[in-house]
Parts: sequence; structure tokens; C-alpha cells
Amino acid sequence: MSETVRPATSPVRMAAYAVSAVFLLVGILGFIPGVTTQYDRMEFWSVDSDALLLGIFAVSILHNLVHLAFGVVGFAMAMRPGGAKAYLFGGGVVYLALWIYGLVIDQDSEANFVPLNDADNWLHLGLGIGMILLGLLPSGARSRVGTVGRS
Repeated sequence: MSETVRPATSPVRMAAYAVSAVFLLVGILGFIPGVTTQYDRMEFWSVDSDALLLGIFAVSILHNLVHLAFGVVGFAMAMRPGGAKAYLFGGGVVYLALWIYGLVIDQDSEANFVPLNDADNWLHLGLGIGMILLGLLPSGARSRVGTVGRS
């Protein structure tokens, strides 16, 4: 009997793929007028970018590009369980740092170049915690697929 070892699709990889897909979707939606209100007032980066994704979340061209990049990087890292964990943990830490940054800056100052609003801040808190928790999912084991040999 010979066996072939194939990597099983792990929960952490599936979570990383799902998070990556959401980031790509959000990045694309940020460039669609109507889905993004006040689209004509979108700046590359600036506190003056008045565009709102879904009429709620402050966005700019840079903000949308960051979402797209997070999605692409996530898909690349999700190819391996260790990469998926690193993406989810690392991304979670980045989003928690962004949440703290959004809380401490004056939203009307030039420091708010991303731009961020209160809705973004609370979403970033949820993303940070959620991504870190998803990074705790099992990496998965290798499954053994047996082949019956003839005697």
C-alpha cells in the first residue's frame, strides 16, 4: 500500500482567504460611485476627502488602494498555513494600531490623511480583534490518502 500526503485545507487558510476576499471587495466598492457617496469629493489622501463608502465609512483613493493591497497580500500569504496565521495576526495588529491612531488624532487635522471617521475607528477595532481571533484557528493537519496495492 502506498500513500500520498496532501495538505488539507486548513480553517486558518480558509479564514485568510475569506478576509482577503472581503478586503478586495471593499477596495473595489470604494471606487464605485453610488456605493461610495460623494464620490466626486474623493481625494487621493486628505482630511478633505468627503467620500463615504456605503454612506458611512470615510474613504480616499489611498484608503481604497490599501484595502486592495491587503486583499492581494492576504491571498498570497494564505497559500500556506503559517502565512495565513501571519497575515491574520499581523493584519489584526495593524488594524488595532490604526484604531488607536484614529482615536488619538484630531479628525479635522492633517494627521487624518487616510482619512478616518468614528465608523472607521470602530470597524478597525472589530477587524483587529476578529483577525487576531481568526489567526487562532487550527492550521490543519496533513491528510493521508491511501492507495490499495496489488499483491
